[in-house]
Amino acid sequence: MDLKRELFRHLVASLAFRAKVAIADVPSDFADFKINQTIRTPGAILAHLGDLLQGSLFLMKGELVYLNSAPLAWEDEVKRFFSAVNEFDAYLASDQTLNQPIEKITQGPISDALTHVGQIVMLRRAAGIPIKSEGYFAAEIVPGKITV
Repeated sequence: MDLKRELFRHLVASLAFRAKVAIADVPSDFADFKINQTIRTPGAILAHLGDLLQGSLFLMKGELVYLNSAPLAWEDEVKRFFSAVNEFDAYLASDQTLNQPIEKITQGPISDALTHVGQIVMLRRAAGIPIKSEGYFAAEIVPGKITV
């Protein structure tokens, strides 16, 4: 068992859990909410989150791919994000070679993704639909059991 890899899988599962809380129970028009012209919409942020997870998988497979996806409909983007998380986790759970150091993926795309989840939470509050309180410390977060 590779302890570093297992801890990294837990970090990715924690990211997915926090994203699930951030995007739960919002009206579909939340995707286009704008607080001003220079701030990304929640839909654009969620599309970027999907790109970050898909890009992380490409990096671990040894490919450098720049993704800049146009946002899909909110529900489709939610499915895309969780599909990307699950594909990434499945690769991490396999015995495939990791072609990038876990530390670099953590400090780059995964940390960026955590920041963007926080932005969605902030935009929800600004839109008048704050998240429900969540006990992250006590949450049951299990790599390999990541669901929408």
